[in-house]
Amino acid sequence: MEQEIRKIHLWKFIEFNDTWRSCDTFKLDEISPSWFRRKDSLEKTSKEYAEFIEQMKRRHAVETGVIERMYDISKGVTETLIEKGFADVLISHGDFSDNVTKDQLLDHLKDHLSAVDEVFDFVKQNRTLSLGFINELHQIVTAHQEFAEGRDQFGNKLKISLLKGKFKERENNPSRQEGETKITFLYAPPEHVDAEMDNLISIYDDLLKQKVHPVIIAAWFHHSFSIIHPYQDGNGRLARLLASLILIKFGFFPLTVVREDAKDIYLKALQDADKGVPQPLVDYFIEIQRENIEKALNIKTVNTTSFTQVADILSSKLKTHKIKKEQERQQRIEQNRVEVFQVCYDLLNKYVNDLQSKIKGSAHIYITSCKTSDSTRRHYFTYQIVDFAIKHDYYFNRFLPRGWFRLVFEITDQKIYQLIFTLHHFGYEDDSFAIGAFLEFIESEDDAKTVRNLSDESFRKNSDGMIITTVPLPIKPYKLSLDVVNNSKERQTSINSYLDEIITIALAQIASEIS
Repeated sequence: MEQEIRKIHLWKFIEFNDTWRSCDTFKLDEISPSWFRRKDSLEKTSKEYAEFIEQMKRRHAVETGVIERMYDISKGVTETLIEKGFADVLISHGDFSDNVTKDQLLDHLKDHLSAVDEVFDFVKQNRTLSLGFINELHQIVTAHQEFAEGRDQFGNKLKISLLKGKFKERENNPSRQEGETKITFLYAPPEHVDAEMDNLISIYDDLLKQKVHPVIIAAWFHHSFSIIHPYQDGNGRLARLLASLILIKFGFFPLTVVREDAKDIYLKALQDADKGVPQPLVDYFIEIQRENIEKALNIKTVNTTSFTQVADILSSKLKTHKIKKEQERQQRIEQNRVEVFQVCYDLLNKYVNDLQSKIKGSAHIYITSCKTSDSTRRHYFTYQIVDFAIKHDYYFNRFLPRGWFRLVFEITDQKIYQLIFTLHHFGYEDDSFAIGAFLEFIESEDDAKTVRNLSDESFRKNSDGMIITTVPLPIKPYKLSLDVVNNSKERQTSINSYLDEIITIALAQIASEIS
């Protein structure tokens, strides 16, 4: 049976169109103000932040080679290398794949790290992106790579000498087998690469002038570079480095794709972009930035600045216009905190009314709440919030205002669940805010009878001796910045979606436990 051959043309002359321009970036915009406020102080004074960035560079260096199948390293050794650096003594036989020697592995890791360092230096020096720099970066990342995979005229695999810092001179169209079909992906042919790369830089410069959102520019640049595929090898590594450059230029973090995401999220998002649907790729870039922002906001710093530096900082903050700006900012934070509470209040009460109409008296469902301005009751559930924060690896800032909702499901006299929604601050900035939830089950029948219709105050006083089990919900906290202006509609939609997911999961959990 003759093998079917199918060709997929990934490359077409690159452009930036309205589909890319209209991509939604709200999930990044709703938290980034908290980061930008904290970023300057961390960069100036924090050794912890400097080490955080160095570890981030090392993670990028390791993972970029893993997903390109240059080598593989066990997860345990990966974390050790990220924490301590790329040292020979940290790697033993069996810790990495047998397609490389230990020396080759370390050479590749150090080349990748040098390339990431070069990107950071490029941004620090405020250099203009050019083809010359891109070629220079390719030379660095492939310094110890001598060969690339190619094919002869009959389609057989062979090794060819890698052109370092030079665009490809022959086709580099990969193939894969799917059943009886051989699929070949076609990138830009060599004769078009120079013109397309010139066009890539020209469009990029124009997008900067237009002030298109940086995460959209980074995702578009990455995808366009990938479909040009200008080098014989190293294109994936260069695409991620150049996307990182753009993100770092605008105060964000490198694009590090971890091995767990490579196939099901990253490559699928690139394939969607190939089909003219770029939002999944933008979403993935945003998710990576959000994760790093949340980690950075949780960096606890040890102040090592001198007396003079501290005095200067204090002096600048005491200037009249600074005080006025800070007062306006605090008013904005409080207003947004109240608004978030109100969005939750409206939706949760709607859910209670809908549930009551559906169950028609077969269970008792009600909701109580504590506003963020209520200093007398907002400390309820503190221990549970601490446990929740530890589970999700962030610092719960208990010194700032918080509120909660208690959604009670009295299924029978002996079976009671309560779904607690908590609104609280996280990290070390006063505008970083989180919504979380946990489900509790009153174990004892006697306790359940006691709890029925207790007020929040009575429940708190009587709960110490009760057996209350927390049922884990498989959903992360929702995090946002309160130092934002005019995004009420988008924020409400996003919060509604989050609360809907929590309630759906909680109800499914309760339903599964009712015999």
